[in-house]
Amino acid sequence: MASQLSQQYAFRAQKSMGLVGGTPTYTPFEGFAASDVPARTYHYSPDGRLFAYTLPSVVRIYLAEGAQLLQELSVPNIFELKFSPRGTYLSTWERPVKLEDGTQHKNLRVFSASTGEELISFSQKSQENWDLQYTMSESHAIRLVTQEIQVYRPADWGKGIVDKLRVEGASMVSLSPGLNPSIAVFVAEKKGAPASVKIYGLSTLSGAPTCSKTFFKADRAQIKWNDLGTQVLLLTQTEVDNSNMNYYGETGMYLLSAAGNFDCRVTLDKEGPIHDVSWSPNSKEFGVVYGFMPAKTTLFDQRVRTLHDFGSSPHNYISFNPQGRLVALAGFGNLAGKIDIFDRKTLTKICTIDAPNTSFCEWSPCGRFLLTATLSPRLRVDNGIKVWHCTGGLMHVQMVEELYQASWRPTPLDQAPAFGPTIPVAPQPSLSVLTAALTAKPIAAKPAGAYRPPGARGLATPAIFKREDEGGAPRMPTGSGSATPPRRGPNRSPNPPGSMGYANGTSTPPNGNGNGHYQNGNGRQRNVPGAPPKTPSAVGGGVGSEKAKKKGKKREKASGEAGSGAATPTGAAGEASVRPSIDVTVQVNGTQTPGQSSVPPTPGAESLDPVAKKVRNLNKKLKAIEELKEKASRGDRLEATQLKKIEGEAEIRKELSSLGISA
Repeated sequence: MASQLSQQYAFRAQKSMGLVGGTPTYTPFEGFAASDVPARTYHYSPDGRLFAYTLPSVVRIYLAEGAQLLQELSVPNIFELKFSPRGTYLSTWERPVKLEDGTQHKNLRVFSASTGEELISFSQKSQENWDLQYTMSESHAIRLVTQEIQVYRPADWGKGIVDKLRVEGASMVSLSPGLNPSIAVFVAEKKGAPASVKIYGLSTLSGAPTCSKTFFKADRAQIKWNDLGTQVLLLTQTEVDNSNMNYYGETGMYLLSAAGNFDCRVTLDKEGPIHDVSWSPNSKEFGVVYGFMPAKTTLFDQRVRTLHDFGSSPHNYISFNPQGRLVALAGFGNLAGKIDIFDRKTLTKICTIDAPNTSFCEWSPCGRFLLTATLSPRLRVDNGIKVWHCTGGLMHVQMVEELYQASWRPTPLDQAPAFGPTIPVAPQPSLSVLTAALTAKPIAAKPAGAYRPPGARGLATPAIFKREDEGGAPRMPTGSGSATPPRRGPNRSPNPPGSMGYANGTSTPPNGNGNGHYQNGNGRQRNVPGAPPKTPSAVGGGVGSEKAKKKGKKREKASGEAGSGAATPTGAAGEASVRPSIDVTVQVNGTQTPGQSSVPPTPGAESLDPVAKKVRNLNKKLKAIEELKEKASRGDRLEATQLKKIEGEAEIRKELSSLGISA
């Protein structure tokens, strides 16, 4: 019976809503009749006994076992609802409105779940942290109202406030579980004053706090108690990261004891944000996922001593199953959606589940199954629910259009079946798994591993292309405090990056002289198109000046042969004007000599005869063929033109032999 109770789950979509039974059939409850009007939200009572959902004009309460209608509350426009720990009270919240008589709108109401009677109402403007917080026995309830903590006795709501505590600047309050409840109050950092957290005993609220701690860099916080209510983790976050290392602000974590005998900052050994933290059900250890991707996951004890390091992987989610035997590490959101299941007893990996596009993930109360769901509006395609066994098998698939909400039915731990000393064997999957496999569209296989640029394929991958968890170099922050390396300035050098003439972020290259000329590696200066000449007349001397003289003689000869009928343009001195060219300065044996040429001379070009040039070109082709052969031997795919080039190797070698060169 307990196993059946633990397997029930509920879902809410745009056009449907339902309760579904568990293993092995996963059949919907026939007695549950969903309305044609879309429901706004639903909620199970923490003990799993009741189920309620809200419609635009009514709230309905059901017995979860058998889906029997218990109460129908005629309260319109309800957006939020929540049960007390034992399901005795149901709280509802609606948007506040201005009343005509000027009185405050009591938009937070508390009803009796069994009779439907309204017991008390409050004015609550904010939808965040709107509900009252109850002790596990429902003996007390608290709420934060403008920096004042108000305490009520639910057994006698008519008495009103029975105790209160004012904390200046209080922005968040959390009531612990357990037999001796405590209250943790968080005060955010403001105007240079540090943030703080204080813990008070509920029975001694007017006395001094049992534990307090102050710290900086905390604009908001998450308060996470362990199940016994003896220790609390405080996850702090700032709105802006002043070091520019994280878009979402800086994060920090502190551990405090409710008794006041221990408090410390949780120091983490990898730089980056804290993605997730979760207490183990035994209340003696907790797991943290932290650091830049690939994130690191570490297990700590209640004195912040490291118990186990799971290493670096693309994870941002951690969750223990209700029995504390299994740990799920997953990467959701913009990560691939892989879930790694570990055995907490042996600290070995059991399996990896591939659940892409997951928006919601939750362990079943029996600790044997995981429910994953793709929800709207996070994603509006492929919405649905999948149930996985802890050994990795897919048990059930339910595709639902525009799915908004899904969750297991809660079951108290003492009513759930025992987990057992060994990992349970997966049962037979439901028929929905086979149906989904037959109707699924074929997915093209993607190459495994990270992307490799063409220059790094087929070789031993350099460390710069590896992720940190694959053995690559660890991520190092830049000296400027920015996660992005500084950009180089515009490169105006004609040389490629890495060469001697490359401009390293400056307007003047290392080998340049700053006057519009750039020097290459052998000391020669390059001509710059558009630069003004030093002298309007030709200057002789140096390498290449012979060619300039010959060109000048040819121009003079051509102008002389033009005859008397051709007009010859003259300058101010009556001399024929010469077409200006860019002056090129050449270094020869350490001295600079000016020369005139429209194109820089090619070193050694005059000394090569036609045969030597042909031999040089043929050797280049042979070298290219050898490189193609090496690529083919590594398994790279060659194009048709490359294969044709390899086939011509014999002809090239034959031509070299005819020239008297042995290849």
